[in-house]
This record gives sequence, C-alpha cells and structure tokens, in this order.
Amino acid sequence: MRPTETMPSAGIAEVRIVAASPEAARRVAEVLQHCFPATEQRSYPAGHDGGTRLHMTVDTTHTPEPHATAPPWLVASKSAARGRPHPDEV
Repeated sequence: MRPTETMPSAGIAEVRIVAASPEAARRVAEVLQHCFPATEQRSYPAGHDGGTRLHMTVDTTHTPEPHATAPPWLVASKSAARGRPHPDEV
C-alpha cells in the first residue's frame, strides 16, 4: 500500500481488478457482488495493450450465508502468494 493512501473503514475493502479485457474484469466483479454488497464498478484503461482496471468497494460486514452463494472452491481456496505482495505493489 502506498503511504498516501488511507485505509478504508472496518469491514470495507477497496478492490482493484486488472484484466486483459473489460469482460474478464466484469466477470470477476460479478462473482464478488454475489458474495458482498458493492458499489458500482468503475473501469479504466490499464495500458497500451487494451487491458482494463476495474475498481469497486465491497462491504464485508454484510455477507449471505457462505453455503448459499459461494462456490466450494472459493470457500476452500488459499492464496498462492502466501502474504507476499505482487511485484507491482509497494
């Protein structure tokens, strides 16, 4: 996280999706919106190659029952990064 960024309030997450196409970014956003209430998506060009950045805010304090909407692979998944930041993160 950059030092100039402020932390969202408790239970709120700022989500940034970077994808090769707007459709791929929208698909990921739709999955998140099935799990959490979210703001309207805001998309921006991600580079000269036609990529897309999609930003949205999700409220993690109001979630549906996990078994009702989350696919089993999502509930059981673990991060492969193991707490390490992505190369482009500070």
